[in-house]
Amino acid sequence: MKKLLFLITFLPSLVFAQATVDTIEVYSQAMKKTLKAAVTTPSGYSNAEKLPVLYLLHGGSGAFDDWHKKVTEPGIVNKMAEQYNLIIVTPGVGPASYYYDSPMMDSVQYETYITQELIPEIDKNYHTLAKKESRAITGLSMGGHGAMMLSAKHPDLFIAAGSMSGVMNIDTRLWKVPESFQQLRQSQQKAMLGSDLNYEAPFSTYTAVGLVDKMKDNGIALIFDIGVDDFLIETNRQMHQLLLENGTPHDYTERPGAHTWEYWTEALPYHLMFISKHLKWD
Repeated sequence: MKKLLFLITFLPSLVFAQATVDTIEVYSQAMKKTLKAAVTTPSGYSNAEKLPVLYLLHGGSGAFDDWHKKVTEPGIVNKMAEQYNLIIVTPGVGPASYYYDSPMMDSVQYETYITQELIPEIDKNYHTLAKKESRAITGLSMGGHGAMMLSAKHPDLFIAAGSMSGVMNIDTRLWKVPESFQQLRQSQQKAMLGSDLNYEAPFSTYTAVGLVDKMKDNGIALIFDIGVDDFLIETNRQMHQLLLENGTPHDYTERPGAHTWEYWTEALPYHLMFISKHLKWD
């Protein structure tokens, strides 16, 4: 039987419009380590009503509290939890780990952690509507990849998924970054996925673009967007085209902006507006 450590501390500085934020620690049996997450509950949260949950993921070099500390509008996560009367969970994972389960490294089993350890623990310890129809996931950059991948592979868990400036293809040759950074990310990927990792089509199921057929079959509501000056724009255009070709409904937008917290802060309300149309509050 899995044993999960669940500790809560209150962050008094992270309060907005009466919404509150807990920092929790969850022990992952799969990885034999403890990870942190922030859980935001609206002022209307009580034992009398169960609420939907949004899982909001951070980027490649980020942390569980990025969405509370780095946004350009302080308290925007709290504001969204309050406005939509839902719980928002921001989990922390390892750097450049893409939220998948590595076949090579026991320390990188984040798909299992999110889907089999964190979500059940949140449902156990908070008053959630513990069903697909009341659960959604989105994220930025690497977290956008994680949200699209996890929802595609686990359609029983999520009704809607999104990505802001997401890594829709882990093939760094499509990234508008210096060659040295491309090589660094490729070496990290091969360490986690194996030296024979193939970046050509048909794409690996370890990258979001390799899951477009699952996205079509699942029927999960999808939203993703990217800034026109973002170095990942070609991977998003590729994803958009693949979804058009296989007939998967999705909401795709290119807006002014780059790979910045200003862009993600502005993108979050659009994602909540979209996701709220699909979540169930009963």
